[in-house]
Amino acid sequence: MSEYEIIIKLVLAALLGGFIGLERESLSRPAGLRTYTLVCVGSALAMVVSLDMYYQYYQTVNADPGRIAAQVVSGIGFLGAGTIMREGATVRGLTTAAGLWVVACIGLAVGAGLYLPAIVTTAVILF
Repeated sequence: MSEYEIIIKLVLAALLGGFIGLERESLSRPAGLRTYTLVCVGSALAMVVSLDMYYQYYQTVNADPGRIAAQVVSGIGFLGAGTIMREGATVRGLTTAAGLWVVACIGLAVGAGLYLPAIVTTAVILF
């Protein structure tokens, strides 16, 4: 994977995560532009690193490029859990937690080169 392709992936992830973050920020939600952008770019980078490591060592080591991606999904669960608050009979933050999880998945898709599914998912989330 060339350095230009990696840069394109990271920039696209920042844009897609940023669009969703802007929408959430416009509604005055706890997580906004920066949080969603960071989660999406971080997920994309994790997938790029995972794939790059696989392509470097697949001939000498039995490697699985999905392992790092799986840990991103688990880790985002902890981040999302921190956004969920219970106030009496009301539970707040579930949509934020779900949004962070799906943005992480969008970042993984971008990192894996699945640009169209990532863009379509972003559009579905926004509309």
